[in-house]
Amino acid sequence: MIDLHCHTSISDNSDSIEAVLDQAKHNGVDHLAITDHDTTLGLARAAEYSRKIGITLIPGIEISAYDFTRNRRAHLLGLFIETGHPVLEHLCAPMRAERQQAARQMVERLIQAGYPLTWAEVAELAKESTNVYKQHIMHVLFKKGYTDTIYGDLYRKLFARAGAGHKQGAAYVSVHYLDAFEAIRAIRAAGGVPVLAHPGQFDNFAAVSEWVRAGLEGIEVYHPLHDSQAERHALQLAEKYDLVISGGSDYHGFYSDTGSRIGDKGVGHHALETIETRKKRMTQTRCIH
Repeated sequence: MIDLHCHTSISDNSDSIEAVLDQAKHNGVDHLAITDHDTTLGLARAAEYSRKIGITLIPGIEISAYDFTRNRRAHLLGLFIETGHPVLEHLCAPMRAERQQAARQMVERLIQAGYPLTWAEVAELAKESTNVYKQHIMHVLFKKGYTDTIYGDLYRKLFARAGAGHKQGAAYVSVHYLDAFEAIRAIRAAGGVPVLAHPGQFDNFAAVSEWVRAGLEGIEVYHPLHDSQAERHALQLAEKYDLVISGGSDYHGFYSDTGSRIGDKGVGHHALETIETRKKRMTQTRCIH
């Protein structure tokens, strides 16, 4: 089994790198892409441990981007990136800093609203992560008995984005995401294959033709949030624009809102070989230029 979308505690998964890789091994996954949000910090550690237990690690990243033409979020996966490439850090570091500041503001708003939590409690749960995420804040509230789930009524009450019939959450603080075009260019500059993640989640289908012209090479077809209609739409776009097909569990451990396990979604070896071929072709093109 090949899972090309998975997170660890370096971003917003409750499980450590080692725990994630152990689960992948237990579930029969032989190739795993670790694609933490907006960072490559844990990839060297993951590569070392994956060699010990006999899993092939695919170094990746998931960039939190934005389609400014249509005013909606978009996530871009970079597969087979060069770990620690400076162009990715240059692009993502300012957004991580803004996200951390937003998290502090969220916690402060909750304290002012009467919730008995502290920044230290939240930061302890996020001690391996590059950022405090909303999931870490919710985990503290879960432990204190305010909710029986990370996602649910309380999450929406506190952190919902305004729009589509939803009132903005009482503790919500916005973060400026990265331009999708810049994310694609950065992934390519770091030697990676840019793949549009779960386009059905944010309805990114209409932007695909524009992003292909900017260098998009793949599309995630198989994902826990994709129904059969979203899969068909993604497959049609893959065929139309000669995009490689990707898929993965998008595993987040206790912080998952889908119940997905590592290996529940993924691709076969033929799809992986196609992605590897595209990576080689991109590398050859870079060398020529």
